[in-house]
Amino acid sequence: MSKQKQNNKRKAPIVFFAYNRPEHTRLALESLLQCEGAVDSELFIYSDGAAGAGNTKKVQEVRKIVRMKRWCKDVHIIERDENLGLALSILQGVSEIVNRYGNIIVLEDDLIISPQFLNFMNAALEIYKDIPEVMHISGYMFPVKGNLPETFFYRAASCWGWATWKRAWEKFDPDAKRLLSEIRNRGMRRQFDIEGSADYYKMLQKQANGKLDSWAIRWYASVFLHKGLCLHPGISLVNNIGHDGTGVHCASTHAFTVRLGNQKVSKYKMEIKEDEDVVEKMESFYRKLRKPFYIRLLLEFMEFINK
Repeated sequence: MSKQKQNNKRKAPIVFFAYNRPEHTRLALESLLQCEGAVDSELFIYSDGAAGAGNTKKVQEVRKIVRMKRWCKDVHIIERDENLGLALSILQGVSEIVNRYGNIIVLEDDLIISPQFLNFMNAALEIYKDIPEVMHISGYMFPVKGNLPETFFYRAASCWGWATWKRAWEKFDPDAKRLLSEIRNRGMRRQFDIEGSADYYKMLQKQANGKLDSWAIRWYASVFLHKGLCLHPGISLVNNIGHDGTGVHCASTHAFTVRLGNQKVSKYKMEIKEDEDVVEKMESFYRKLRKPFYIRLLLEFMEFINK
């Protein structure tokens, strides 16, 4: 395909979710403005309503910032009168746009993206659009040890800067109890937890028990149960700056900080198969993150006592 034909193809719509972090929002939108392809893209900014009077001022500041510049070719701002919360805000916004356009690129207010992020997303959405096994495109990649292929497939859906199609999003199941039951009945907990190294199953349990409000764990479970695969870049094109204690669901940590890749991705994996070496690297990464058993037991006990 010629560059001219590629340039003439419609860019996938971008949805950007913001709440009450004005400085994070500004930095994230500035990185989008510097991204190749932004001037040809349509942007939908969803600004969630304040949860209580204490958040009103910051929500208003965010709404001023999103109007500061013309971040993309066309910008649509949707201001919620009420607070939907992150999970419901994203589920409603993604469903609305992906059902209208057929594909979508999703960002949040704490994500700094590489200038090559949109090129990668739009190219991957076009290349794999008719391959049902590919259900998700991830822009973020964890800081694992060792070299990775330029692109590869992996079972888990990283949701810090991602893209998908209507055909895949139609398979999303919001019922955490049903997802949990299906994983348990198939005897796939260990695989879901990246060979027992991660706590995804426990997250899904918390979601089912009303102790967590996460759309992302339900999306990963939906992809996993449909035997879907997620394309990732070997060098991350997204950095999450929200692990500074300001996020609703994120604790303060530097464990996920990455250096952005600025080179254009040129090799897209055509063998639709999970990379076993990547699974091993991710397993090692997660095991190093885990606290010793007695610490985890103490934290769970304290959480129980506090509730």
